[in-house]
Amino acid sequence: MTRPVSLRVNGRSHSVEIDPQTPLLFILRNDLALNGPKYGCGLGECGACTVLIDGLVARSCCLPAALAENREITTLEGLGSPAAPNRVQAAFVAEQGAQCGYCLNGMIMTVEALLRHDPHPAEATIREALRYNLCRCGAHVEIMRAALRAASGAPVR
Repeated sequence: MTRPVSLRVNGRSHSVEIDPQTPLLFILRNDLALNGPKYGCGLGECGACTVLIDGLVARSCCLPAALAENREITTLEGLGSPAAPNRVQAAFVAEQGAQCGYCLNGMIMTVEALLRHDPHPAEATIREALRYNLCRCGAHVEIMRAALRAASGAPVR
């Protein structure tokens, strides 16, 4: 059974006619053409589908869209643009914090959420936050450098 669901994504309001149990990821990618969040495991375990809901990390592959209704959803696209990336995105670019890039969405969104809560976290805190995001390529050293760079507040160019 479908019904209209109101979603606020990256500062814009959307109404979609869906089954309220449809995973938020499917709405973001298929209906709103936002391809930052990726489908990885489908179980909320790998982090590729990570978005922020009211500033907190959420796994959109297993979150029914109705649970995000009337809340602020932020995707990778809502942080910045290729021409004007936010500080976390810019740090990942500067430190080449990706190989294949599939995990990148989850890594960036997790670091962004952490920095909103703790603007200057210790390295151990960053490691703890990122431990639930999987990277199969082995870009962990570059990812940590990017996260530490973003946390330092140092200018990125």
